[in-house]
Amino acid sequence: MGTAVVVGSGVGAWVLAPDLGQVGVALAFGLSALVMVYAIGPVSGGHLNPAITLGMRLGNKIGTGHAVAAWIGQVVGGAIGGFVVWGVGRGKDGWTSGQFGANGWAQLSPGRYGLGSVIVVEVLFTAVLVVVALAATGRRFAAGLNGVAVGLTLGVINLVTIQVDKTGVNPARSLGAALFAERNTDALQQLWVFIVFPLIGAVVGVFLWLMIDEARLESTELFLPGISDVRDLAEGALEELDD
Repeated sequence: MGTAVVVGSGVGAWVLAPDLGQVGVALAFGLSALVMVYAIGPVSGGHLNPAITLGMRLGNKIGTGHAVAAWIGQVVGGAIGGFVVWGVGRGKDGWTSGQFGANGWAQLSPGRYGLGSVIVVEVLFTAVLVVVALAATGRRFAAGLNGVAVGLTLGVINLVTIQVDKTGVNPARSLGAALFAERNTDALQQLWVFIVFPLIGAVVGVFLWLMIDEARLESTELFLPGISDVRDLAEGALEELDD
């Protein structure tokens, strides 16, 4: 439900309300995520994004069963959100789905950015989103503000990266748009980038979080072999700087 609302709102802003512009699209994604985190967070954790769920699993915040259930729900929800927007659009005479807000590079990029730029922003900004999500679920984070943190972060990420690739950082969002884009747009052919690299970004985000979280996440070695060595190197470097 939560992912369907986010995809329906954000992609819907692209497709059904083009006069809103890119700032309006960024707000639609960010505000819908903010609302859904509060609405369904007590039920499922409100990840809304397979990359965030992966970060939560690697960070040992949730179990494998929870992660698998969330991934299934997010993929189905993304498709449902795209379908609803597509169905509404078909009610307008002469309407065509076109790019349907699908992520991509080259002809699918508003700024005509290439694949290399897209890979960088997907990895980097997904990592930022995962760090914020992990921070927002920590015991020391201000109570009740997790939805605000995640929603505002997603909105800012959209503002920065919409011109590059229409902002992915969420494989379910990318899938929901690509499924209903016209076939001559290459949206489905380019979809793999917006599945693979946000997930890589999630792993990077977990590593970054382990570097900055003083409390540390428990049993991380079980899911990230070698993380203790990386952590020891980082701590050694910081001690040398202090000396």
